[in-house]
Amino acid sequence: MAFTPLKEQYQNEIAPTLMEEFGYRSKMQVPRMKKITINIGLGEALDNAKAIEFAVNDITRIAGQKPVVTKAKRSIASFKLREGRSIGVKVDLRGERMWSFFTRLVHVALPRTRDFQGISPDSFDGRGNYTLGLREQLVFPEIDYDSIDKTRGMEVTIVTSAMNDEEGRRLLSLLGMPFREG
Repeated sequence: MAFTPLKEQYQNEIAPTLMEEFGYRSKMQVPRMKKITINIGLGEALDNAKAIEFAVNDITRIAGQKPVVTKAKRSIASFKLREGRSIGVKVDLRGERMWSFFTRLVHVALPRTRDFQGISPDSFDGRGNYTLGLREQLVFPEIDYDSIDKTRGMEVTIVTSAMNDEEGRRLLSLLGMPFREG
């Protein structure tokens, strides 16, 4: 089984550090990344049917895996939305693809963000999971500027096995997540 350098670093250095810091008795208590979910909501898909196709292509290039098209669960008249209409795409990454994407996110995509000074350390959900919003898909080098129809934002959720935000924040900072100070 091929290991990514970050996964090796987690097993050899980060897990023992977390075990010592939080006083875990078993290796199984140590927080770890379970999956990464990438989601693009497409409100414009109601008017432009090609938007879903472009978003699927973008996520496939970024994640290396084909996404699932999400559909509206109920009709909302004020948004001109009918139940069953396609309104977004999402993909769950686990295993090697998860580690590979996380490495590219931290070391390539985030530093390419305009006026980047770190990400907010406060976007945790109370259970150690972190959600990050990106304004455009162009921060990933896999996306060719000439091949996109328009810039789209995306939401990246990192699901961890941490019990609380403090454990999740420490895990991600040891993995290299560039949190800003204060």
